[in-house]
Amino acid sequence: MKKLDELISSLYEYKKTGSTNPTITSIEMDSRQVKDGSLFICVEGYTVDGHDYAVQAVENGAVAIISQKPLNVDIPVVLVKDTKRAMAIVANFFYDHPTTKLSLIGVTGTNGKTTTTHLIEKILNDTNKKTGLIGTMYMKIADETFDTKNTTPESLSLQQIFAEMVDRRVDTAIMEVSSHALHLGRVRGCDFNIAVFTNLTQDHLDYHETMEAYRNAKGLLFAQLGNTYSNQKLKIAVLNGDDPASLEYEKMTSAQVVTYGIDRECDVKATNIQITAQGTSFEVIAFGERTSVQLKMIGKFSVYNALAAMTVGLVENVPLSAIIDSLEEVEGVSGRFEPVDAGQSFTVIVDYAHTPDSLENVLNTVREFAKGEIHVVVGCGGDRDKTKRPLMAKIASELSDFVILTSDNPRSENPEQIIADMECGLTDASDHTSLVDRKQAIQFAIKQAKEHDVIVIAGKGHETYQIIGKETSFFDDRIVAREAIKEMLKGEL
Repeated sequence: MKKLDELISSLYEYKKTGSTNPTITSIEMDSRQVKDGSLFICVEGYTVDGHDYAVQAVENGAVAIISQKPLNVDIPVVLVKDTKRAMAIVANFFYDHPTTKLSLIGVTGTNGKTTTTHLIEKILNDTNKKTGLIGTMYMKIADETFDTKNTTPESLSLQQIFAEMVDRRVDTAIMEVSSHALHLGRVRGCDFNIAVFTNLTQDHLDYHETMEAYRNAKGLLFAQLGNTYSNQKLKIAVLNGDDPASLEYEKMTSAQVVTYGIDRECDVKATNIQITAQGTSFEVIAFGERTSVQLKMIGKFSVYNALAAMTVGLVENVPLSAIIDSLEEVEGVSGRFEPVDAGQSFTVIVDYAHTPDSLENVLNTVREFAKGEIHVVVGCGGDRDKTKRPLMAKIASELSDFVILTSDNPRSENPEQIIADMECGLTDASDHTSLVDRKQAIQFAIKQAKEHDVIVIAGKGHETYQIIGKETSFFDDRIVAREAIKEMLKGEL
């Protein structure tokens, strides 16, 4: 708890109406969560303006409000230029700067964030460190899992989460950091120790508009590593030396830089990569020390993810042998190149690949071991980057034997139009069909599969929902595929 005047003293410029100085017991940006003693912060969102709910917040027990607009309420109002910026500052102060009390690792990049954070978590847990995890799939504090709405929550939620991690004696928090979160200021006030870059390929141009803007948004993570040097809290940027964007990020950060990669000389480098249907082997040279690695995960992209996590482990002073022992135990991450096996004579793989680069990586990996034909079920999300739709279809048609275009969260758009946009990228010789209903598309793929074929169901991965119009319904590619396989084996499909 803090007094209002003490709390807003962390703000440089503001105007307070009202003379009272109430005790603040909580901070909320959702009026429905407000209770007696709350400070309500009015935030303008894409569809909802928090200022419209100020009266409701007062009725629910708010004792003060931070706002960008004058309000007609009978409690103190703190007027500021930017409530989102003020929220990050005030929340940090209210929760007593929690990220200064634990080690914070941020992972950004187009692809590989989820897998890399999970691999880092595994490495650190195996050294008996207590960890927290924030990302696309869920949030974890030690062994307890919670649902999340965004890959990276808002600044207020983040500070609440980090404060709980501190209370529960978490040593290290590992967080996926999206370009949206960086651009929208959600991680302001987060004191990162290590910032990791996986890769940069086309995505989210509906929001960022250009690749340069998208690259620069991710660069904020490295720029925000700080501009001072302390032996107590080293700041390290872990960069993919094979990705050209790393050259820009190296310029943006004052932190010390450690690189990993495959094609170029890096501090941590993989060589002699061998990919099979059972896993991936390679040799790693880490700061001059050479040893072999045998992953259960498949593909060159898995090597990059493992190298990123390995580099973080080394920065965290974990011995290389212990890191490799941890990585070699990992079966995989939910929805990332995840096999679905119900006794069929062909292979079914579900993957989150929803960008041109990630789809290309997955299909190239499958081509390394496929003995039969490759069939791919793929769609593109509605209300998202339209320019990648033909690119996704082009890659699918070039790297597989049969393409099934379908829906993938069409949201407010006409799913048939989304598929039509994709069809523009199909090569003339491509063998394909289009089925709007995703369940029917998966069933079709499985019904036509022959022995040794490989079916890739791309785009949704771990997701367990389908958004059509304003309706969100349960949908899990893995469950649909498993049920279709069982029906096929019974002769009912």
